[in-house]
Amino acid sequence: MEVLLAPPVAFALVLTASFILFLLMGRVSYRPQSGNEANPKPYACGEEGQPLVRPDYGQVFPFAFFFTILHVVALVTTTVPDGSVGTITMALVYVAGAIVGLIVLYRR
Repeated sequence: MEVLLAPPVAFALVLTASFILFLLMGRVSYRPQSGNEANPKPYACGEEGQPLVRPDYGQVFPFAFFFTILHVVALVTTTVPDGSVGTITMALVYVAGAIVGLIVLYRR
């Protein structure tokens, strides 16, 4: 049983199971009928759809980036050991850097 838990063996088993699942799902997946001209068109609630849509996430990216940074700050500050002045100082400097980043992000 321990042989099955070895990383190369476990990887091979998961890879084989994934490939078998891929083949089985390929048999039940949707295939458009040939000769039907409506199949390649996008569905747009009865309107003429645009085949290429490129959403602009430029306004959302700074908020998502800072949200990620705040999670890292929370991780760093909550894992600081008690009683160590040097590590608490480092955590406070890290939080101060995040605050400066927030000011830079929201200044206009």
